[in-house]
Amino acid sequence: METLPSPSLNDFEDAAVLDSSTAPTSPAGSFLSSPVLQPQISGSLDAGIPQAGSIRSICCVGAGYVGGPTAAVIAFNNPHIQVNVVDLNESRIRRWKSRHPPVFEPGLDDIVRVARDGTREVTICNEPVSSAPRDDALVLDPDNYQHEVDTAARLIAVPARQPNLFFGTDVGKCISQADIVLIAVNTPTKMRGAGKGSATDMTAFEAVTADVARHARPGAIIVEKSTVTCRTAHMVREMMNVHRPGVRFEILSNPEFLAAGTAVKDLLYPDRVLIGCSPTPSGRRAASALASVYAAWVAQDKIITTNLWSSELAKLVANSMLAQRISSINSIAAVCEETGANVDEVAAAIGVDPRIGDKFLKAGIGFGGSCFKKDILSLVYLAQSLGLDEVAAYWRQVNSMNEYSRHRFAARVIKCLNNTLAGKKVAILGYAFKKNTNDTRESPALEIIRTLLEEGPRELAVYDPCCNPITIRDEIQRLLRDSGLEVLEEGGPVVVYEDAYKACADAEAVLITTEFDEFRHEKSTQNQHIKMISPEGLLGIPVLCPTSDPTSSPKQPRQPGHFDPRPFTGSEPRELDILSLHKFLSRHSPGICSPLLGPSKPPAEDLLGRLKPEPTCENDCPDCALELSGYSPHEEYKPKQRLDWKKISSLMTKSRWLFDGRGVVDTEEMMLLGFRVHSVGRKVL
Repeated sequence: METLPSPSLNDFEDAAVLDSSTAPTSPAGSFLSSPVLQPQISGSLDAGIPQAGSIRSICCVGAGYVGGPTAAVIAFNNPHIQVNVVDLNESRIRRWKSRHPPVFEPGLDDIVRVARDGTREVTICNEPVSSAPRDDALVLDPDNYQHEVDTAARLIAVPARQPNLFFGTDVGKCISQADIVLIAVNTPTKMRGAGKGSATDMTAFEAVTADVARHARPGAIIVEKSTVTCRTAHMVREMMNVHRPGVRFEILSNPEFLAAGTAVKDLLYPDRVLIGCSPTPSGRRAASALASVYAAWVAQDKIITTNLWSSELAKLVANSMLAQRISSINSIAAVCEETGANVDEVAAAIGVDPRIGDKFLKAGIGFGGSCFKKDILSLVYLAQSLGLDEVAAYWRQVNSMNEYSRHRFAARVIKCLNNTLAGKKVAILGYAFKKNTNDTRESPALEIIRTLLEEGPRELAVYDPCCNPITIRDEIQRLLRDSGLEVLEEGGPVVVYEDAYKACADAEAVLITTEFDEFRHEKSTQNQHIKMISPEGLLGIPVLCPTSDPTSSPKQPRQPGHFDPRPFTGSEPRELDILSLHKFLSRHSPGICSPLLGPSKPPAEDLLGRLKPEPTCENDCPDCALELSGYSPHEEYKPKQRLDWKKISSLMTKSRWLFDGRGVVDTEEMMLLGFRVHSVGRKVL
C-alpha cells in the first residue's frame, strides 16, 4: 500500500506562519480583506512574486476542454492581460485559431471572437427598450436636427479593443514570458501499472511541470487547473526545486468547476472561485494576484481561499458528492419500481427539505462524462493509500451503483422483449452523456449498447441531435471492435441515423438515454403542438437589468436574454455588460434599440457591429472540407423541433415499447398514444 508524504515545514516557506488560519474565507469587501490574504499587505513582500493588479501576461498550458474556455474567459474580461494558450497538438491549436474551435460549448464563440480577434469601436444607445422610442433606436435622422441631438444624448461609445488571446505551440517561450502559468492538461485514470483503474495518471501533468520548471521566470506563479489528487502541489514544488534550485516560485491550486453544456456560464457566473495557497506572506501575495484577475468579473464574495491541500481535495470531493446524490436517488428508483412509488414524487418530497435540496435528484440511468467516475476513483485511491479502506469502499460503491443503474435498465429492456432481441430492431435516442453537449465520454448509452448487442439484435438504431453521426460511428466501431462487433456498413447490427423518425421506424422498442429537450413530451393540457426550443436558454447568461423593470417579479427569477441591461453605469461598459446586451438583442431583434450603425443592419450574430471578420482558413483546411460535404463538425448546437411521438408510435411495430431512462416523457400521455411504457423509478404499466 502506498503512503503519501506527510506535511513538513519544507512544504511551506515560513514556519512562523504555520499557525495562521487557513479556513475558507469569503471576503465581503475587497478580496484583500480575506484573513488569508490580508497579511501580505502589511508584511514584507518576497521579491519577484507579482502583486495584485500587476499581472500582465498569463500562459495556459493545455488547449483542451478546461484550458481553452478558461483562458478565453480570462482574456475576455481582462483586455489589459495578454493570455497565451499553448499545446503540442498542432491540429487543436489550428482549430482554436480558425472558425472551427475544437471545443463545443454554447456561447464560447462569442467570447473567443472578441478576445482573439479584437473589436471595432461602436456607438450604442444607452437607454433600455422600455424608455427608448422604437423608431429612433436604430439610426440617426439626418433631416431632424433636434431629433439627432436628443438621440445623441443617449449614446455611449464602446471603444475598440486589441486582441489579447493567442494560441500557439511554442510552449517554452510562452511560459518564460508569463507572470502566471496555468497547468490545464488531461489527468485521466491510470489504466496500467500500480494503481491502475483508480489512481490518476499524472504523465502529462508531470511532463508539463518539468517544462514549467525549466522555462518559468523567477517569481512566476504556478497554478494547478487540472484535476489532481491531494498533495500534488508538494510534487510540483519538489520538481521546481530540482530543476531550478534556489529560485522562488509560488504554487497555487485553482480547480475548475465546469459542467459540459454550461461551461461558459459556469466561468462567467461561478458560484465560487477556489484558490489554495501556502499560508506564508508570499503564498498570500500570489493568491491575491490571481484573485485580482478573477475580480475583473467575479463578485468578491465568491472568491474563496484555502490552504493548498484543501483546495486540491475539494475538487475531488465536490464531484464525488454530486455523483453520490445521483447514485443515491437511482438506488431509490429501483425500490420505487418494485413498490409502486414514483421516484419523481419521492425526490420532490425530500428536495423541499432545505438540508437536502432538489439538485441532482433526477433518477435515470446514471452519470457519465469525464469527471465524476474519474474523480471518485481518485478519491478511492487516495483513501486506500492512506490506509482508510472503509472510506475507499464507501466511495467505490458510488461507482458500483452507477454501473448497476445502467445494467438494470438494459436488463429491463431485454426482459420486456421476452428475453430475446433476435430479429428485432431497437432504437436508442441520445448518445451524448448529457443534453446540450456532444461529449460522449463515459456515456451511459454506450454501456447499454454493449449489453444489448450481446442479445444479437437485428439492428440497434442510434440517433443523437447534437453528436456528429460520423463521430458516433467511429467511436462505437473503435470501442466494440475488440468484441468482434462492427457497424452495419461492415456487417454489424449498429446503425447511426441522422433522422429520429427513420431510426424509430419498424422498431420494437425505443430507448431514451439522453435528456435532450427534443425528446420531451409534457401533458396535453399545456400544449399538444410541436414546440420550438429557444436556443437562448442554452447559454444561460443572466442579464444585468434595470431594477425599475416593471416586468420583474421577486418571485419570478429573470430569464437570460429577456431583459435589457441598459443603462450602463460608468463611462465605459464592461465586456460582460456588452455580452448581456448582445444576448438581449439576439432574442428581440430586429428593430428594438439596436446599435446606431447607419441604415445597414449588421448580421444576426453581430447585432452590435463590433466583431471583426473571422480568420480565413488555408485551402487544405480539413474542417472546411467537411463543411463542403454538408456537415459542420464544430458548429454550435441549435435545438431542433420536439419529436412528434404520435408519428413515432405509428412508425413502430405493434409492440411499441418505450423505455424512458431520463424521465422526460409523461407516462400516461405516452400510453394514450399507444406506447407500453417503462420509466426509471416508476412501476411498469
